[in-house]
Amino acid sequence: MVYLDYSATTPVNDEVLDSFVKANKEYIGNPNSLHKLGVDANHLIQMATDQITSLLSFNDTDIIYTSGSSEANNLAIKGIAFKYQNRGKHIITTPLEHSSIYGPLDYLKTLGFEVSYAKLDEKGAVDVNDIKKLMREDTILVSVNAVNSELGIINPIKEIGDLLKDYPKCYFHVDATQAIGKIKLDYQNVDLVSFSAHKFYGLKGIGVLAKKKKIALEPLIHGGKSTTIYRSGTPSLPLIISLAKALRLCLENNKEDYVKSLNDDLRTFFDGYDKVVINSPKNALPHILNISVLGVKPESFLHALEEGEVYLSTKSACANTHSMSEAVYAVTHNKEAASSSLRISLSYLTTKEEITHFKEVFDSCYNELTKLR
Repeated sequence: MVYLDYSATTPVNDEVLDSFVKANKEYIGNPNSLHKLGVDANHLIQMATDQITSLLSFNDTDIIYTSGSSEANNLAIKGIAFKYQNRGKHIITTPLEHSSIYGPLDYLKTLGFEVSYAKLDEKGAVDVNDIKKLMREDTILVSVNAVNSELGIINPIKEIGDLLKDYPKCYFHVDATQAIGKIKLDYQNVDLVSFSAHKFYGLKGIGVLAKKKKIALEPLIHGGKSTTIYRSGTPSLPLIISLAKALRLCLENNKEDYVKSLNDDLRTFFDGYDKVVINSPKNALPHILNISVLGVKPESFLHALEEGEVYLSTKSACANTHSMSEAVYAVTHNKEAASSSLRISLSYLTTKEEITHFKEVFDSCYNELTKLR
């Protein structure tokens, strides 16, 4: 089996799973309880939280534990919108966002909020100058992903953060789901950061919204204080401990140069196929390589690869699978490419032998499916 869908989810690290099991067995107290078992559990959560903020160099930050990035993104967007709507109802985002960004934004539109979409520059990243043009007195939030999940485009987070320092009534949210553990970015002038453990070899069901302490949010889930006042419910100590462990191990095993060598090898390989278009820019995150096989339905190619025990995806795992990729179209302006895109996502776990097997299966599928046109 060759797994090339790491951007959808990663296999859990054995050490991370061991930490989860150990915490479940040895710390049975509710972290919100006042007795010793609860106090001990709460102390471990504080240690894990301190480790996360230290590993990511988050200063003066609240860590809000969520069920994953989708909830974290919803909390960031709705939380800011409802808390600060007296300042304005204008939000800026991009054409490169995940569905868990567009979902809450579409909901807010029904409540009278206005959403503007910043243009992209010639390399496919969001245009900082266009964000500046879109800024208004009533703009309360700018939400931009650090790395696009379909093409691997890296956005200029530092530059946007520097720009927004001149707009103290507007907050900056970054969906860093595809960036954490893969690329080091400057979050100094970012107000809110979302990410999820299962993207860096942690367990599913735990994510984070990190926010500057000065910022208030309207909670999505009410019911009393938990680890913070912004998300009620019994804290999952085992999941929180496992997230901190997964983050530390992932940062230690980054191996970006190795992943880039695999990406470069595949780019050279695809040059030999006249119906293959590479959609990911050369300066994109090497862990993601988006291609299109023109004239072939992406679902057909995906299932043909699956017969050869190769697993990848057509788009983001949460996206509507029966429509063209809006992100690919925004970057390429090519409807045919956007309607036939495939996402290959790599990891430091990907072996050269797996890439060799992928090439063999791809070649067979390509020859068979393009012949049917």
